[in-house]
Amino acid sequence: MNHPGPPPLPEPRGALSAAVTALLRGSDSGSVPSPANCSPYGDDLHLALYVLYELHYQGFAGVPDDLEWDSGLLAYRRTIEDRFLGALRRDVPVDATDTARQALDELQAEPVHGAGSVSHFLRDEGNLRRLREYAALRSLYHLKEADPHAWVLPRLRGRAKAAMVAVEFDEFGAGRTEDIHAQLFADLMADLGLDTAYGHYVDAAPAEALATVNLMSLLGLRRALRAALVGHFAAVEVTSSPASRRLAEALRRVGAGPAAVRFYDEHVTADAVHEQVVRHDVVGGLLADEPQLEGDVVFGIRATTHLEDRLAAELLDAWRGGGSALRVPALTSRS
Repeated sequence: MNHPGPPPLPEPRGALSAAVTALLRGSDSGSVPSPANCSPYGDDLHLALYVLYELHYQGFAGVPDDLEWDSGLLAYRRTIEDRFLGALRRDVPVDATDTARQALDELQAEPVHGAGSVSHFLRDEGNLRRLREYAALRSLYHLKEADPHAWVLPRLRGRAKAAMVAVEFDEFGAGRTEDIHAQLFADLMADLGLDTAYGHYVDAAPAEALATVNLMSLLGLRRALRAALVGHFAAVEVTSSPASRRLAEALRRVGAGPAAVRFYDEHVTADAVHEQVVRHDVVGGLLADEPQLEGDVVFGIRATTHLEDRLAAELLDAWRGGGSALRVPALTSRS
């Protein structure tokens, strides 16, 4: 993985993200705009939120580390994420009778003829350009894979904590640096001729891609939403193995190298095991201790699906129309 230091601040996409980046640069921009006037799923809001969350990860070049806990920035972030969370609560209703088991079982239903599925499309129709674009967009999470979920560890106890630690141990390479999943994804990117620097493709990512990453940070940083983060993690593990198999097939078909294929092959095997551990011990253990949190687990599962469906629609519309899924032409052409 390329480690050149923290990434530069991305280019703003509107008044909200411009105000946030100005504050991080130490500029006195006067009054900051209200997120109430921004689309809760739009580019401006999600870039602003992504930038503020990144202060808790690698930060940005030229931005002082102590701004991570600046009270003004935290208060402003709260108003922005409340706008996002409010939209999710509205668009992802949870009935009092819904169960986590039911919500997870729903994820295992395969779409008819692969409709709306990025992994089905890439397996059947993906070329090298589309696979490189997909990897570039997914790098916003995969280069810090499992990091957002680690925030839940001190908020769990007993069986749920032990099982979550076991799964995270695998995600972080089981003690082997070269097997850390973030490193495996960097190896995939290098194999595809992509820049492996952390955060390199932020400016290329549409709002739908940023939102999938922001959801993890939102749920991870709020202890009150710990069960929703568990639901998110469960949704990822349940859907990962079959999707990874299709993506590995797509990469083999276009002649990608072994490092590119290895990332998804690893997830086919590992996540099939992780799914059972997460279902029975992480989710099961949490709800055995705190049964009142079942609705939050369901919300986390369904919010994840809602945002992934939005991203899939964006990508498939672009590719089926013959265009690029990236906001800016960030990749050199190899296909």
